[in-house]
Amino acid sequence: MYNFEFAKPKTVEEAASAMAAEGAQALGGGQTLLPTMKQRLASPEVLVSLTGIDGMVGVSASGGSVTIGGATTHAQVAADVAESYPALAALAANIGDPAVRNRGTVGGSLANNDPAACYPAGALGSGATITTNKRDIAADDYFQGMFETALDEGEIITSVSFPIPQKANYQKFDQPASRFALVGVFVAKTPDGVRVAVTGASNEGVYRWTAAETALNSDFSQAALEGMSGDADDMISDLHGSGAYRAHLVGVLTRRAVAACG
Repeated sequence: MYNFEFAKPKTVEEAASAMAAEGAQALGGGQTLLPTMKQRLASPEVLVSLTGIDGMVGVSASGGSVTIGGATTHAQVAADVAESYPALAALAANIGDPAVRNRGTVGGSLANNDPAACYPAGALGSGATITTNKRDIAADDYFQGMFETALDEGEIITSVSFPIPQKANYQKFDQPASRFALVGVFVAKTPDGVRVAVTGASNEGVYRWTAAETALNSDFSQAALEGMSGDADDMISDLHGSGAYRAHLVGVLTRRAVAACG
């Protein structure tokens, strides 16, 4: 490690002010940032902790949606949305291990937008709205590539609103050591149509599988996806699995998710 300043604001306004300092970096649960700092891959001059802001922690459900504070941990999401949005609760309950789930936050996961993280699939598949200290951003506009988002410098995710679908399920084929998604698929059936979001597979990060959405909008069944798979040319290929393997898993997991929706 190296020397840096630490700020723990009590309000979003104080956090935004602290983030305006040169070299400032927001700190959620620290599950990504702290390891990268230890490896000297990141060197912020000021860490601005968001975990002490009461208005950014907690879950509320109303008007057909669930709103989650940006500093809410995965463990709290898993417990507090189990009745209102079971598919999202199950997604949160299977992130990492207990240590990660009790420290990692929704806002931190979405701000980092790791290509193998689970929450980006949940947000994109649900058609969520990401609220910051400056604006509301639709999930379809928010994710812009691997580790890339629509966030401006110093912008803070204060909450995320998830519309509750008619049916939803998340299926993950995880990498055993990290429990990141080798491939993860979130399927949601909504009054406006079916949404299918895929994480862990593409070189472009999380994405919507529009071909599957079209098929499922005509027939919401496993049979509608028979013989379909992802595009291997767009898939990540590494020591954990080839592009062709990931493309195959996209099809398999989407069919499983549809079946689990009932």
